[in-house]
Amino acid sequence: MTLVYYGIEWLIGLSSGIAVGAGFVAFFTILGLIPRLLHLASITHKAKSFGICATMGAWVGTLLTFSQVTIHMPTFILIIWGSFHGIFVGMLAAALTEVLNVFPIISKRLHVQKYIKSFMMAIVFGKIVGSLFQWVIFVKI
Repeated sequence: MTLVYYGIEWLIGLSSGIAVGAGFVAFFTILGLIPRLLHLASITHKAKSFGICATMGAWVGTLLTFSQVTIHMPTFILIIWGSFHGIFVGMLAAALTEVLNVFPIISKRLHVQKYIKSFMMAIVFGKIVGSLFQWVIFVKI
């Protein structure tokens, strides 16, 4: 009986993870973030692969968040892992602010149109440094 219970639990968890991942990707697609990221990275021909990777990433992230899985890695791998997280969050924040036209509005009101590129890079690198700090300092090795 417990095997059936665990099988049903596993099926519900897998289905929920796929639903969360698909919803995550659909939300970003509706906002125009994924097409914008594809355009900025000049990889529009890989849109299907990018969507699958984003969905799987959300699914694996959900799985790792709600499970008691612990992955022990050396510090240098955590730095690389944190860099990827920071790059993703930074690009996501930059794409979201661009889609929502935050930068044009701020730059016009503050009269800093010529510094937009530097401002965006500062946000991206800030997110990278923040992710590195979190992974190296707060994640238990």
